[in-house]
Amino acid sequence: MPEGDTVYQEARTLNEVLADAVLTRCDIRVPTFATVDLSGERVHDVVSHGKHLLMRVGEFSIHSHLKMEGSWHVYRHGTPWKRPTYQARAVLETADWVAVGFDLGVLEVLPTRDEERVVGYLGPDLLGPDWDADEALRRLRASPERPIGLAVLDQRVMAGLGNVYRVELCFVRGVLPTRAVGEVHDLPRLVDTAHRMLVANKDRPNRVTTGNFRQPLWVYGRGGEPCLRCGTGIRSGELGDDELQLRIAYWCPHDQT
Repeated sequence: MPEGDTVYQEARTLNEVLADAVLTRCDIRVPTFATVDLSGERVHDVVSHGKHLLMRVGEFSIHSHLKMEGSWHVYRHGTPWKRPTYQARAVLETADWVAVGFDLGVLEVLPTRDEERVVGYLGPDLLGPDWDADEALRRLRASPERPIGLAVLDQRVMAGLGNVYRVELCFVRGVLPTRAVGEVHDLPRLVDTAHRMLVANKDRPNRVTTGNFRQPLWVYGRGGEPCLRCGTGIRSGELGDDELQLRIAYWCPHDQT
């Protein structure tokens, strides 16, 4: 499931092969931007901000969000694609590489000067060079009555956490995802743990929160299975509100209170 670490890795890979290269082909396969052609323009850089990806080309930025199924791939010319052609939403070529965005949940082109319009609302980026733990903590405390499992998933609080990290973070900190923010002890440590989780995984091909690559996750996707700490059956249920869609949360009823 794409989360902040996935987008960070994809942006880094794209930047390594595209930065300072000139586009020889630009094929945006969404109706609103189908006529956009940035061929001949130079790619300045590719960066991530939370779960958003920004590719700066000439005076424009190609903004994408992977949502649930999206991904960016890079190929040498003539190499078969690993996903079906009909799923391609963007095809960008240079003299040496082909970058393909598949099933992108969001894809748009805008002037780089207007990037603030699409990412300005986001909270501090957990993997950004300007990560600000104090600001993330301030935003988290702004809604003390909100369930912690929703607050940490809100990209306006801190950018980069998805459902996997949400439930793993709550388990590691020993709090039920339904516990109100104002009732959670040591919020600074929770924010720090979120940061350390993403940093630890930003260079890994497979996400690990337990420290054990054979059993990488504490509770996510393990409904009904025994807790790795106490053996109690892991429970699951939907958690969402008017602002965040329902997603399945997992927790240990013994180790989380």
